[in-house]
Amino acid sequence: MIRQPIVAVLGHVDHGKTSLLDRIRGTAVTKIEAGGITQHVGASEIPADSIKKICGPLLERMGVTLTIPGLLFLDTPGHEAFTTIRKRGGSIADIAILVVDLHESLQQQSLESIEILKHYKTPFIVAATKLDRISGWKRNEDIPFIQNVENQSPMAIDELEEKIYKIVGKLSEHGFQSERFDRVSDFTKQIAIVPVSSPTGEGIADLLMTVAGLAQQFLKERLEITGKDGEGTVLEVKEIRGLGTTIDVILYNGSIEKNDFIVIGGKEPIVTKVKALLKPPALKQMGMEKNFVQTDSVHAAAGIKISAPDLEKVVAGNPLLSTPDKNEIEKLKSLVQKDVQSVEFSAENEGVSIKTDTLGSLEALIKILKDSNVPIRKAEVGPVTKLDVMEIENSNPENRAIMVFNNEILEDAENYARTQKVKIISSNIIYRLIEEYQKWSQELKKNSINERLEKITRPAEMRILPGFVFRDSKPAVFGVEVLCGVLKTGYLMKRKNDGKTIGTIKELQDQGQNVATAEKGKRVAVSMDEPAIGRQINEGDILTAVLDENDIKTLRELYSNLREDEKNLLANYS
Repeated sequence: MIRQPIVAVLGHVDHGKTSLLDRIRGTAVTKIEAGGITQHVGASEIPADSIKKICGPLLERMGVTLTIPGLLFLDTPGHEAFTTIRKRGGSIADIAILVVDLHESLQQQSLESIEILKHYKTPFIVAATKLDRISGWKRNEDIPFIQNVENQSPMAIDELEEKIYKIVGKLSEHGFQSERFDRVSDFTKQIAIVPVSSPTGEGIADLLMTVAGLAQQFLKERLEITGKDGEGTVLEVKEIRGLGTTIDVILYNGSIEKNDFIVIGGKEPIVTKVKALLKPPALKQMGMEKNFVQTDSVHAAAGIKISAPDLEKVVAGNPLLSTPDKNEIEKLKSLVQKDVQSVEFSAENEGVSIKTDTLGSLEALIKILKDSNVPIRKAEVGPVTKLDVMEIENSNPENRAIMVFNNEILEDAENYARTQKVKIISSNIIYRLIEEYQKWSQELKKNSINERLEKITRPAEMRILPGFVFRDSKPAVFGVEVLCGVLKTGYLMKRKNDGKTIGTIKELQDQGQNVATAEKGKRVAVSMDEPAIGRQINEGDILTAVLDENDIKTLRELYSNLREDEKNLLANYS
């Protein structure tokens, strides 16, 4: 038996993911009799008959015959939906739509989504949105793109082609061949790009047809329902008046029936029994609906709300298995825990800690950090606790960080982290989390380098200015021009011509005010106790800073952080 494919929608923020899903649902509702589209928990189900009515003669024109029972779109916008809803061994999504703004091309979150798709080996299609904003584009409500493109002016088509090939170029940089969907010669080698407009509905039929056609042609084995027992993923945990704590589940294999036993993964597996299986009425949004229709069974692929005892500790993203056979429970407990443990880990090595809301987002963050060569000490689902902070407070400074994705930070943990100088970085968008970590890490490295440089003598030269001797000795006070580097109080100086040590800079004054440093080009007064003008030093002499072996070693290690004049001067030191 073939189930309907599960379609995830990904893309950069503000590129139109939500609008596209709303238009797909809206098109189905307006073109089909009531009840033709069923909205489940966190998902929108469009049956094959509905797809046929939306696409009309386009299916025949493109040579597509529908054999799948429909499509199940994941309803949560953004790549969080893709990473949150996972199954054992990979993503729950069979195929994905990457939403890309035609006018902005691939942005940071688009590229992050591509990395996630690569990781899960999930085929995808590009929906190039905001087609209606092409200059001079003639808009037609709900018409297929392939039909309406014939009505456009050469100027509008040229602009469209230019923007599509910008996307083609960006995808090529990341190892993908691509082409506009109606010109693809081999769907196994090229990514199909479908231009769409959410406001007008143009291209929606083309998109549905392309997704359905690819899914049924290339994903037949994946869509086979194997076995009767249910396999799913918890999407959300909700408190419902009259029902208590319920869970919203995406069922991707088998079936669940009322009174089945369900086992849910977590720190400890949760075992309970289905009290009720609930669906929202047709055409209603699960998040807004208060009245539900009970059913005795549900078959994959589908979204469903489950009412059962002891669901309070369930965490979204964890796997769920069901069985009518009580004797199977121990086996199912072992399977769900193996899945949880394959993602969460704690090690003794140095690295950052990461805490996320779900296993899927944890897995995605682990992958992105590893690809960025960021070491990880601990990776877990759940809120940030004081213990999390205590575990890394003695780590190296660059690893004293906790990265938190879409999760709670307990107050005592936040306060303790502040006192122990542990950095907590939190965001509900992965790429922003990575950006913030990189910014913090770079600043930390910069500060560390500056601290090391502060502790040593750096290359510097000064020339004693003729006519600016204010005191001959004890201390000698005279005017200088800084020729290279940065002079500092405390620097030991020597004559450049013969290398003879002269003495230490006691004070620097700029326009009568004491200063700690003086940069190249500055003219300042220098005070030194050891030399006497006319004996050890004379007007016009060039003095250079004395560097010891440790100074030279450190300067060479941090060479790229030196000023250009310091680099040139360093070459004179052996």
